Amino acid sequence: MQLPTLTAGRIVRRYKRFLADVTLADGTTVVAHVPNTGSMAGCWEPGAPVQLSHSDDPRRKLAWTLERVDMGGGWIGINTARPNAVIAEGIASGAIPPLAGYPRLRREVAYRAADGSAGRLDIGLGDDAQPFRPRVLVEVKNVTLLDGDCLRFPDARTERGRRHLDLLMAAVAEGLRGVMVFALNRPEGDRFAPAWAIDQAYGERLQQAAAAGVEVMALRLLHEADGIRVGASVPVDLQQDGSRQDGSRQGGFQQDGSG
Repeated sequence: MQLPTLTAGRIVRRYKRFLADVTLADGTTVVAHVPNTGSMAGCWEPGAPVQLSHSDDPRRKLAWTLERVDMGGGWIGINTARPNAVIAEGIASGAIPPLAGYPRLRREVAYRAADGSAGRLDIGLGDDAQPFRPRVLVEVKNVTLLDGDCLRFPDARTERGRRHLDLLMAAVAEGLRGVMVFALNRPEGDRFAPAWAIDQAYGERLQQAAAAGVEVMALRLLHEADGIRVGASVPVDLQQDGSRQDGSRQGGFQQDGSG
């Protein structure tokens, strides 16, 4: 995914959840929108290098948007609006083999299960003519919480995240493929696991979803000079005791990061 033109700076502080003061290279301090509802634990500190995008839209209250932060290991994606587009592009280009082969892709797909539960999931895949009927429903979660060598989700309690898992389980029960993609939006960490200490209920629901047939994938997002693309899969560990689990058993795949 091509990013807009990026401007370098250093973050001074994050406050009121969606605001950050950033000092640009010329010494100017600007207020940037922080498009991230999470805690951003371990994703910023005063003085850390950042990159911002700028909009000339007069309707916007803030022209600057915080895009990436470098905590010493490489770029961390802060803008939670980006991963869905990156994953959608990766699917369309065939860069995610388990999700390849579906000629139609739609974003923000409404789904109503037979039990009456309903909601929107990030991506629907299918090959039907009109009307579009998805054969695969995909939910994407942005992951930036680093715990040692492990990337975890969520970084704050998420009832909404549990509802998405419920919808994916309902889809599987009705004969569709349900896929939960964790987009690992920083370069560190060599495995993915639920953040048990933060949201025990989410971890348990994710275990239930996997047992019910929901495919769980953890995919690295690779940050380049002017864009982001899908990289290799990372092993998924759903065991609360921390034991590792082969990512291929949860729908993972291995891909050369240079492709």
